[in-house]
Amino acid sequence: MAEIITVDDPDDPRLRDYTGLTDVELRRRREPAEGLFIAEGEKVIRRARHAGYEMRSMLLSAKWVDVMRDVIDEVPAPVYAVSPDLAERVTGYHVHRGALASMQRKPLPPAAELLAGTRRIAVMEAVNDHTNIGAIFRSAAALGMDAVLLSPDCADPLYRRSVKVSMGAVFSVPYARLESWPRDLAVVREAGFKLLALTPAEGAVALDEAAPQGLERVALMLGAEGGGLTTGALRAADEWVRIPMAHGVDSLNVGAAAAVAFYAVTTSRPE
Repeated sequence: MAEIITVDDPDDPRLRDYTGLTDVELRRRREPAEGLFIAEGEKVIRRARHAGYEMRSMLLSAKWVDVMRDVIDEVPAPVYAVSPDLAERVTGYHVHRGALASMQRKPLPPAAELLAGTRRIAVMEAVNDHTNIGAIFRSAAALGMDAVLLSPDCADPLYRRSVKVSMGAVFSVPYARLESWPRDLAVVREAGFKLLALTPAEGAVALDEAAPQGLERVALMLGAEGGGLTTGALRAADEWVRIPMAHGVDSLNVGAAAAVAFYAVTTSRPE
């Protein structure tokens, strides 16, 4: 059973995992370096635990102690009970959901290991907006994608905003980072995947013409908002594909485009 500790000092060093949560640059550096991430809200905390992430501690306002009682009883990590005002002073924002947990990260698998046994994967290049990362992971989970590969400069899927937007789906879709981009795309091709680059560029064929649902193994490549996939990534692809547009619209937000494309590559896929 976890120990419940009442804390009334925002500078208490035991609360260090939760300090400055609104400082994006600080948290982007600190969290991977210290091997932690923050789960926000009851559902996300429970999903992180269900996915096997070890809890370092919880930060709860008083009314959430009873709600999280079963977790408190099961986990030996300390629970810090604080007032809503103190939680805001520590984190830098009003913690609407009243429950935060500091979780221990797991080592990421090598890309080749992740690819074994998968048939439908997403490959993201330089997607550095945490909202988009979370939305893409949520769609990947909902639409049956098997895994996600990230270029070295993609945003952190376990950053608090990404986790929140995904509603914890980042915990259910395996992912890995490629170390060298775009050279390591060769690892994907060697595993038997056809690399499809999603782009509105001239020369791209419509998704239904490419018939990705009939392919044995598909890697769908997605670029960052605005610029899309780089020239190097496009050159590394086996085929360029696009989502047909109407009413003069040239493209979709990458999160929306990902959902449409995931559905196209997973619907009626070969058994």
